[in-house]
Amino acid sequence: MSINSLQKQTNTNIQEKANLIWEIATHLVGLFKPHEYGKVILPMTVLKRFDDALAPTKQAVVEMNEKLAEMKVEGEARDGVLCKTSGYAFYNTSKFDFKKLVSDPNNIESNFENYLQGFSSNVKDIISNFKFTDQVKTMADGNVLFVVIQEFISPKGDMSPDRITSTDMGYIFEELIRKFSESYDEQAGAHFTSRDIIYLMTELLIAPEKEYIKANGCTKTAYDMAMGTSQMLGCLTERLTDISEDADLTCFGEEFNPETYAIAKADMLIKGGNASGMMYGDTLSDDKFSGYEFDYIISNPPFGIDWKRERAEVEKEAKKGYDGRFGPGLPTISDGQMLFMLNGIKKLKEGSGRMAIIQNGSSLFTGDAGSGSSEIRRYVITEDMVEAIIQLPTDLFYNTGISTYIWVITKGKPVHRLGKIQLIDASKCFVKRRKNIGNKRVDLDDKCIELIMKAYIDFSNEIYTKDDLVVESKTFDNDYFGYTKVTVMTAQADKDGKAILKKGKPQAVKGSNDSEIIPLSEDIDEFIAKNVLPYNPLAFVDRKKDKIGYEIPFTRLFYKFTEPESSEDIFADIKALEEEETILMKELFGNA
Repeated sequence: MSINSLQKQTNTNIQEKANLIWEIATHLVGLFKPHEYGKVILPMTVLKRFDDALAPTKQAVVEMNEKLAEMKVEGEARDGVLCKTSGYAFYNTSKFDFKKLVSDPNNIESNFENYLQGFSSNVKDIISNFKFTDQVKTMADGNVLFVVIQEFISPKGDMSPDRITSTDMGYIFEELIRKFSESYDEQAGAHFTSRDIIYLMTELLIAPEKEYIKANGCTKTAYDMAMGTSQMLGCLTERLTDISEDADLTCFGEEFNPETYAIAKADMLIKGGNASGMMYGDTLSDDKFSGYEFDYIISNPPFGIDWKRERAEVEKEAKKGYDGRFGPGLPTISDGQMLFMLNGIKKLKEGSGRMAIIQNGSSLFTGDAGSGSSEIRRYVITEDMVEAIIQLPTDLFYNTGISTYIWVITKGKPVHRLGKIQLIDASKCFVKRRKNIGNKRVDLDDKCIELIMKAYIDFSNEIYTKDDLVVESKTFDNDYFGYTKVTVMTAQADKDGKAILKKGKPQAVKGSNDSEIIPLSEDIDEFIAKNVLPYNPLAFVDRKKDKIGYEIPFTRLFYKFTEPESSEDIFADIKALEEEETILMKELFGNA
């Protein structure tokens, strides 16, 4: 199925279900504050999803549980039999389900507690991460528990897996999170990456072996270090299996928000994925996958967010050097996105691992020569791991309209890309949405992704166009982005204007320190002779203070000079406006 078709199908399901569920929250008005609705609706939605999934085998599971109890079968053996009976990696042995709960409104609280306790331990872990017990008590005391459950069993609330795909269900959760986040003015969509962006990232990840996968299938592992509700992993899986039915992807992910982690695990349980690979924790300070290596890493970590909370653990690990994740350096405390990049690099499979990670513009250039950020860029560039950087259109994300970039990083560059970095400006490659969602005003449709991928695969210096779409590709040697920052001083001079030497060395005029940024490709002495000495004959360089830096001036490299409007044209415009103003004033006030 094309991306356009999937997008259309997904949008329909999301809107219908998300709006229905949002309406249920109206029953919570007064009892809960608007920013608390999510603490009720999200776990209730997960439970209804479980309830619908288990419905066909519910009675069989209850009966089997009674038999096992009579036979005194317990522990893993009991779990195994009940999971086999339910058809999922989870089960519920309570005699209640959502429909039966509403048949006894007088005992709704105790019956609902019985229902929750009937779930297998892996679902109970999900419920505990929602911290749902207190909310149930509040709903029962406020007499809304019954009506909320009743709303969820309406026909529109059917969330059975045969009606709502796992991917669509994930987007419904994401849409709910966005609505609830907006209700208390949080950064809406902090966990939200739309399907079109993920599909582009997927194409970039699998590009070198797409034809092989299509013909032979594959067995791969994938990891998302800031997985949210795991939609990036879900879409990656969906895309791979769309390319080949024999593609097998085992997913792993870590998430710090307990509610989104719970949703991710619930989603993975229902679709029969690797639920045990969904881990709760802070990736920077509590790495759950130390020592793991993955074939693919796909991630959209938070950017512009400080790492003060993780500082002690991060700095402790940084002291391990390259035995830890942060050996190359530490970025400024105000933005931890490059720490996520280093975490991903550490986990890429040697020789073949590939990562597509989203960053904002600061990772390209922030930090002076010798700073942590510059040293991280120096590491990924000199180790020849940066394959390509793609600038995305603005207004592509739900929560931000700023410029963003996909970094394609690999530990197995193909031969023709060795020593090179490809920059792709796709900022003018988009289609406008008919209806905005948050800050998302544009999409990447099939044509957009095809054009970007053509530029990526061709790996040349060229401008690609199709209809109104434009993509420009440029390639550079790795060293192009490196420079030496040299310290230039002015020597004290005698009465004849000659430099005063002490032990053969010039003595600097106090406060005369300056610096020059000299590309690595240029000879420093020749640069100084050509660009400095003609204007300051007493200048000299202290080479002991040299610092190597790396930056990627993406915007400057794609800058197109536009001839400014001539002064005659500007004058003509002003004159025309004045004449128009005169006419309008006469219409308003006559000739008075």
